[in-house]
Amino acid sequence: MNRNFIVSCSLVSVMALAGCASMSDTERRVTTGAAIGGAAAGIISGKWGWAAAGAATGAAGGYLYDQSKKNEQRAYEQGVRDAQTKKPK
Repeated sequence: MNRNFIVSCSLVSVMALAGCASMSDTERRVTTGAAIGGAAAGIISGKWGWAAAGAATGAAGGYLYDQSKKNEQRAYEQGVRDAQTKKPK
């Protein structure tokens, strides 16, 4: 039973990540978080309910990570713009 569950989680994770080529960065990060969270919780607990909770938590974590990376990118781009507009002394 437990071996089948692990194989099932692994296959679902691989299938979810296989279609990432046409996804946006946000979609990719949320999907990856959900897959990793679901697989980890499922493997640790061995129950589908916990796997679903892990997937939801992973998706939320992926979204928060995405927002952090976007803020970081915006700050970098703002710094570049500021440096380009300042005149040398």
